[in-house]
Amino acid sequence: MTLPLSGLLVVSLEQAVAAPTCTCRMADAGARVIKVERPEGDFARGYDGVVHGESAYFVWLNRGKESVVLDLTRADDKALLARMIAKADVFVQNLKPGTVGKLGFPVAQLRRRHPRLIACSISGYGESGPYAARKAYDLLIQAESGLASVTGGPEEPARVGVSVVDVATGMNAYEAILEALIVRGRSGEGAEISVSLFDSMADWMTVPLLQHEGGTPPRRLGLAHPSISPYGVFRTRDGVDILISIQNDREWRVLAEKVMGDAALAADPDFATNVARVSRRAQTDGRVAAAFAAMTAKDLTARLLACDIAFAPVNGPAELAAHPHLRRIGVGTPSGPASCPAPAPLRAGEQRRYGAVPALGEHTERIRSEFS
Repeated sequence: MTLPLSGLLVVSLEQAVAAPTCTCRMADAGARVIKVERPEGDFARGYDGVVHGESAYFVWLNRGKESVVLDLTRADDKALLARMIAKADVFVQNLKPGTVGKLGFPVAQLRRRHPRLIACSISGYGESGPYAARKAYDLLIQAESGLASVTGGPEEPARVGVSVVDVATGMNAYEAILEALIVRGRSGEGAEISVSLFDSMADWMTVPLLQHEGGTPPRRLGLAHPSISPYGVFRTRDGVDILISIQNDREWRVLAEKVMGDAALAADPDFATNVARVSRRAQTDGRVAAAFAAMTAKDLTARLLACDIAFAPVNGPAELAAHPHLRRIGVGTPSGPASCPAPAPLRAGEQRRYGAVPALGEHTERIRSEFS
């Protein structure tokens, strides 16, 4: 089966999470991805060793790639990279802004030399502006963009528990490269793309920003929704936390009457609309909490299912591992197979195979010979 990006060559001077997220998706789609690593390797290789000695981050984001080790302080390795880029369809890099130029590969020059090349640069704050030269990592941008300020409980801000900034930026880069490939198919011209961590999160912060500018800045509510009530976690009689989501006023009436057994509450005009319930959040949540605390998790779950009310248990990784909807793929690594969650898209009639995670420099000699 021919994959969508089969035949494309991607050269990526990458490390950590954002750029590898982008190029991992390209490898999954059939592109040949050559990952250029420093002699000491992508530092994400050393984040942990939980996958029988391999880093969980590295295993997640580097399947299907080829690893070549280059020392770009050496003229011969620079020349090799230049030859690789000359044959590439896409060049991705996430070095600190200006670094790739100092190494002898300024993107504007590459584009002039190779008009069909799609060059994508991933950075913290963009290629220009007052913060362009700053180092930037996921947690720093969670703080700087305001994301941490709307995450956590009332007491203090919190980090989102996964590298959401890096992942969002990598997916934005992937999306932009796919658009550029479509345009190149029509015009024959490549593109110069810049994607920043900060821009990625600023976009995701649109609703909190508009709420602030509209005079109602969001509050941190933990596992609750700032604009909807009831939408949060409530504990059952046997100590199980259940998160419910009420999306409209009809659902509220069903919840109150059929699940909570409180017909009077369902008809009470003080709680009839979401605006009214949010303005009385403490009362609303208190009534729900009291009703749920009188039921076991089994009884409550049965009632919620019968009434078609959206709910979820508050799971951890252990529960995810046993979840009936968790799809997995097998991925080879230098130290043995790993089982990872499958990519989200499902394509009718297609079942993809995923390449192995490369050892550091595993393909160096073959690539040196190929591009000599």
